[in-house]
Amino acid sequence: MSNKVYVGNLPFSVTDEDVRAMFSEFGEITEAVLIKDKFSGRSKGFGFVTFADEESANKAIAAMNGKEVQGRELKVTEAKPMDPDRPRPPRRDFGGGRGGGNGGGRGGFGGRDSGRGRFDRNERRSY
Repeated sequence: MSNKVYVGNLPFSVTDEDVRAMFSEFGEITEAVLIKDKFSGRSKGFGFVTFADEESANKAIAAMNGKEVQGRELKVTEAKPMDPDRPRPPRRDFGGGRGGGNGGGRGGFGGRDSGRGRFDRNERRSY
């Protein structure tokens, strides 16, 4: 068993300090951290609490797993290290990059000076 505990299904309004306060009754906490979205800074709804000893971690798991906090039932288990060989779901493609579709600027294909009803790029205007 480890001293590190996974805490899932947390309300998004909970802060690092709130998590530390919730778990401090079970023993000395060396670290309490929420995992946050790197762009928005908003909580992802889970985090980790590291206790000074294994006994405190076991007490916290037994007491807090399934406990309701702000209408959400917590999931508290032993933290497991990330397996680098575990297959991950493919990343979503949001269609960035070049080409494809009806891109271009104004009016559909090609943007400005696309040749529709205007002079050709290779021709010179004569006034």
